[in-house]
Amino acid sequence: MSAGCIAIIPARGGSKRIPRKNILPFAGKPMIGYAIEAAQMSGLFDRVIVSTDDAEIGEVSRSLGAETPFVRPADLADDFTPTVPVVAHAIQACRALGWPVDTACCIYPGVPFIAIDDLRAALRLLESGVAPYAFPVTGFPSPIQRAMRRQADGRIAPFDPAFVNVRTQDLEPAFHDAGQFYWGHAEAWLQGLNIHANGAAIVLPEWRVVDIDTPADWQRAEALFRAMAA
Repeated sequence: MSAGCIAIIPARGGSKRIPRKNILPFAGKPMIGYAIEAAQMSGLFDRVIVSTDDAEIGEVSRSLGAETPFVRPADLADDFTPTVPVVAHAIQACRALGWPVDTACCIYPGVPFIAIDDLRAALRLLESGVAPYAFPVTGFPSPIQRAMRRQADGRIAPFDPAFVNVRTQDLEPAFHDAGQFYWGHAEAWLQGLNIHANGAAIVLPEWRVVDIDTPADWQRAEALFRAMAA
């Protein structure tokens, strides 16, 4: 770990599909607590910082041991704000306080399945110099080359007819962002480099990648979490 390594957990207060999602209790702990705890227990970070515009989220985060040294501006806390500007703002705010920041890891607040070993593996990949960002991905459950579209009359048609008769085992695997965390060199964040176009990835098993965007997602994720902990 280099000097000036910080975790930045972006947690705005205006979540729409699951109101107050970031601090609702998930399996007995505020949802954001899983991200904070993983960052703390990893031993990788000089500081664990929550970037929020919401006073209650800030209070809960501090009670769990995170720092909230600044308030995120409203123009970086709406439904359309990308991740990179939020992290860049946090790095600038930390540097303005006199804190060195060479490496920053953005950890999303809704990640109860995050694993410390994954944080460490992705940092090693970043430090290898292959790319200015490193993050986890997982494979699509079915080959994307065999994707189909449903037409208005209910008929099905392949997106790409060239792959209709190709065996699935002969198709190149495809991956998607696991949506858990992103390591990056500070200057990559500050330059606004796109993560997916400038990143390297570690691969996670599909069962450990869960999107929690709706109440039904929440219930399924909590049931899986409790089953894994049993």
